[in-house]
Amino acid sequence: MFDFLKKLIGGEKVDYRQLIADGAVIIDVRTPSEFKGGHAKGAKNIPLDTLDANLNKIKAFNKPLVMCCASGMRSGRATSFLKGKGLTEVYNAGAWVNIR
Repeated sequence: MFDFLKKLIGGEKVDYRQLIADGAVIIDVRTPSEFKGGHAKGAKNIPLDTLDANLNKIKAFNKPLVMCCASGMRSGRATSFLKGKGLTEVYNAGAWVNIR
């Protein structure tokens, strides 16, 4: 159970800053109003409930994806969803303040 929760909220040992420096796309899955209140530099705002509708756009980035939100729960769900759709380089960074 703990391993599942760890993966869901971003327990992977990944250097997000290096991924971003190497060209990864930051996707912030919070609502547009939350995003307007502050976000990581260069982040794309694709709310969690619109991921399916934006799947082709997300796949077209053709780069590793670093997911973030307010706490890590929504980005964890987004990471699982995208991996379930066949994307392999998707990472949950948790809260957006972790990568700003």
